[in-house]
Amino acid sequence: MLKLLRGVIGKVFYALLLLLAVAALNFTLVHFAPGDSAEAIAASMGGSTSEIVADLRHGFGLDRSFCEQLTGYLLQVASGNLGESFYFNAPVLHLILDRLPATALLVLSALALSFVVGVLLGVLSAYRPRSLFNHIVSVFSLVGYAAPVFWTGIVLLVSFALFVPLFPVSGMTDVAYPKSGAAYAIDVLHHLALPAVTLAILNTAQYSRLARASMLETLRADYIRTARAKGLGEWTVIGKHALRNALIPVVTLMGMHFGTLFAGAILVETVFSWPGLGRLVFESIMRRDYPLLLGILLFSAMLVVIANMLTDLAYQAIDPRIRKKSRA
Repeated sequence: MLKLLRGVIGKVFYALLLLLAVAALNFTLVHFAPGDSAEAIAASMGGSTSEIVADLRHGFGLDRSFCEQLTGYLLQVASGNLGESFYFNAPVLHLILDRLPATALLVLSALALSFVVGVLLGVLSAYRPRSLFNHIVSVFSLVGYAAPVFWTGIVLLVSFALFVPLFPVSGMTDVAYPKSGAAYAIDVLHHLALPAVTLAILNTAQYSRLARASMLETLRADYIRTARAKGLGEWTVIGKHALRNALIPVVTLMGMHFGTLFAGAILVETVFSWPGLGRLVFESIMRRDYPLLLGILLFSAMLVVIANMLTDLAYQAIDPRIRKKSRA
């Protein structure tokens, strides 16, 4: 128990150091990026004279040296304060938490959909490696992996929201006819369908290929032959014995894809006008709202670190051998 506690404390300590390094790198990249926040804010106010721009730069502390700004930002982050948005004039953390539920719903739905469908397609194609179904899955995987996320979103939007109007064009709910209770949940799911499928297609293609390759290798293992020799049913052998080991590389890739999903959410939320963090990132870039952009980048890095920790825990839940080694 003491070793486990030390391991957890060590991981948390290194995670905090990593987040601090990410914060410093993000600040450096944003600081030297082209564009001026003061000029963008002054232009949005209807006047961008040199006096107004100078006052804004002084008020936001942009006239200080790079080292002073970086030191102040890191101390601010270490205290748990992500600063205030230049454009919204509100705490960055409040803006992030306000948009987080929408993005969490989109990303987690896409992750679950891609994992379930990808593994199912991979297992079925591995069980019949020379069938027509396997070839169809292979073609789908290649097309899904090659297609850009924004292009897939536009195609689905035009196909199923304009030509065949089965789903809404944009937004998270029907603003014209607000609902409550179960009707509200159904309305959200109706709006969620196209963005979630768009975000899930890329990862579904990768998971299906990886699950197929892993399952083919697992089905050739000696313990699978032993299980079949004992007279166990075919689906018992596949579901109880083979699938658990075949899932490990898929779970690894899923943990690595958490950050990729967030990056894809920026494009998907922009295409479908989904009111989440991805849309907020786009708005902060267009408005040169650097504190908000830095806060979202740091928050997303923290989510990726947490996802990697959860992936390690998922290993132990899937494979008892890993659980025994960690206890040892």
